[in-house]
Amino acid sequence: MKEFQSLSHTKWDCKYHIVFIPKYRKKNLYGKIRKHLGEFFHELAKYKESKVVEGHICIDHVHMCISIPPKYAVSNVIGYIKGKSAIAIARNLMGLKRNFTGQKYWARGYLVSTVGLDEEAIRSYIWNQEKEGRRNDQLSIFEDSEQ
Repeated sequence: MKEFQSLSHTKWDCKYHIVFIPKYRKKNLYGKIRKHLGEFFHELAKYKESKVVEGHICIDHVHMCISIPPKYAVSNVIGYIKGKSAIAIARNLMGLKRNFTGQKYWARGYLVSTVGLDEEAIRSYIWNQEKEGRRNDQLSIFEDSEQ
């Protein structure tokens, strides 16, 4: 049986599969950035009364399954998470102290899909993204060497 959460007049279970990328799809989500991004995302989601159920940071994109209450628009929560995490990256990981204007880390768009009854399939898909990415990288290296 599903566990429903509740607001004052609402029982709900709203989960979304979200994918977003760094600006210009730069492959820089490894190292110290990757280590801290997960913490940032979990902490920022709490401020919007949301919860990151499952997440995975690949080399050039982020997958997450996030539970968002119906009183918040998905676009507001994801915009908040992307905006505040970009500031945190600039401040904590790039050493900038102030004047963050023009510091855009994430691309404007994102993919959103409702999870519905396939939550376990979505969670498994997110978890296996790194393995699939490595396999595709190996295939492209192999194809390049044949030419």
